[in-house]
Amino acid sequence: MKTTFTVDMAKISEKITQVRWFYGSSLTTTFTGNSLVPVHITTIKFKTPLLPFPRTQVLYRCCRSIMKTDTTLPIIVKETIDPTDKEKQIFDRLREVLVHFNLDTQLRVAGGWVRDKLLGKDCYDIDIALDNMLGKEFCEKVNEYLVSTGEQSQGIGVIQSNPDQSKHLETARMRLFNVWIDFVNLRSEDYTENSRIPTMQFGSPEQDAYRRDLTINSLFYNINTCSVEDFTKRGLNDLKSGKIVTPLPPKETFLDDPLRVLRAIRFSARFEFEMDEELKVAASDNDVKSAIGGKISRERIGHEIDLMASGNQPDKAITYISELGLFWVVFTLPENCKPSISQEDDRICVEYMNLGMRQFLEVGCSFTNEQRRIYLYASLFLPLRKTVYIDNKKKTFPIVNFIFKNSLKLKVSDADDVTRLHNGVDKLLCLIPFVLSNEDMSKIDWEIDLIEVPVKLKSRILLGLVLREMKDLWRVALMLSSIVGEQVEKRREVFMEVEREILKLGLEKVWEVKPLVNGKDIMKHLELEKGGPVVSEWQRKLLQWQLAYPSGSLEECVDWMKREMEKKRART
Repeated sequence: MKTTFTVDMAKISEKITQVRWFYGSSLTTTFTGNSLVPVHITTIKFKTPLLPFPRTQVLYRCCRSIMKTDTTLPIIVKETIDPTDKEKQIFDRLREVLVHFNLDTQLRVAGGWVRDKLLGKDCYDIDIALDNMLGKEFCEKVNEYLVSTGEQSQGIGVIQSNPDQSKHLETARMRLFNVWIDFVNLRSEDYTENSRIPTMQFGSPEQDAYRRDLTINSLFYNINTCSVEDFTKRGLNDLKSGKIVTPLPPKETFLDDPLRVLRAIRFSARFEFEMDEELKVAASDNDVKSAIGGKISRERIGHEIDLMASGNQPDKAITYISELGLFWVVFTLPENCKPSISQEDDRICVEYMNLGMRQFLEVGCSFTNEQRRIYLYASLFLPLRKTVYIDNKKKTFPIVNFIFKNSLKLKVSDADDVTRLHNGVDKLLCLIPFVLSNEDMSKIDWEIDLIEVPVKLKSRILLGLVLREMKDLWRVALMLSSIVGEQVEKRREVFMEVEREILKLGLEKVWEVKPLVNGKDIMKHLELEKGGPVVSEWQRKLLQWQLAYPSGSLEECVDWMKREMEKKRART
């Protein structure tokens, strides 16, 4: 059925862009005239809309209601690109350089910037491709021009090519109007019979476009002509229809740079686009898996995984990695794991991450971006929290240490935070049933000596001790605990109730509590000749006393300590 109606497409595009939910569907339309025109819709293909991270329960329920229907909203792809004022300044300056030196160089913005601008998104990553100059040479021309106009020249950074790690092009960087710009030449590649490393040559825009990872990333914005260029003849169509496709046969593209497999997965998850079937077959190919493990650095792999974890669909991205048989290719393991890990355990890890993501959305907790990132990693590796490995020095470490430090080459603090969260989860799992039932927590066996206080105060001590270890990650640890506990079907209620109890007890910032009595004063008041383990023991006891009696004074604390010491001396 054909329907003709009048609609302001500019306003619709603007609103949809602001909301940013609607990637993954396709809408084929025909426009004539100006912005306010009759629009004839010929084809609408609906998929599930992206669900951002709602901060309110009302928004979350609205999103879920939409997702339960069979219809979703279309991709809106602009016909032209409207640079921001800052981008216009940059592009004008570059054109001035061309005119000043009478250069016949074509300047093209390549890749993600073009894609995102066509989707109505902001992008601050500007990569400029040059058709007849190296990036460094052009940057030097820019500086010459700046000096000629009395302006200050800019520093030029050069990132050398590294073919062994599939980094084939030298890239030059400089700042213009406080924005970092990358400059690189267009490329073509020729492979010799006995070498996997290509011979790099200046190429045409078409040759360069076909050497890109995906068709949606092969588009150019020509700065000279202010126009979008689609040399593969399918980049715009794939963007509109929501398809993840490689310009050349996918296996050839992936073996050229195996990191493109992870990039394809990331963009598929991010935009909720559909991966081409031939692409998925190639991604699962054993030759490609071997190339991922042997041809690209672990730092590059870790960077891609981190972009997924920080993105809007991390659970979907990791699910794709598992479905394509790449989980243990990415998250490599040492040989001596205890207990051993089977190849099928990746599915359990993915399920925990999916469950963790659902819990995050249902609760609507206001984590910082970094807390959310660590939470997702910790949920992914929850099933491995009791698995350890023995290093070359015969020392035992949690397996997540190896994954973060060796498989992904991410920050050491990431491994420490996830390990700390996993330890906190096990302790909270012991505490949560008692918090929910108001039972006596003295029954918990943690192999620690609790001071003698009324039963009701023991919950504040035990919860306080755990939260002091977790610090500002305590809500993250609590949410993780709520997805693995016995009452998982009531996970949202469990989280909310335990959180209320912690707030009621005033423990939300308990790690900031300073000790009333320091080690030196302990020795003075107890008449100890030297420190050591005895002082450490009293510091632990005094921390428990402060947790039990948050309003207690210094004098009351010292009096209690002296009485306890007298009792101990009387017993001995």
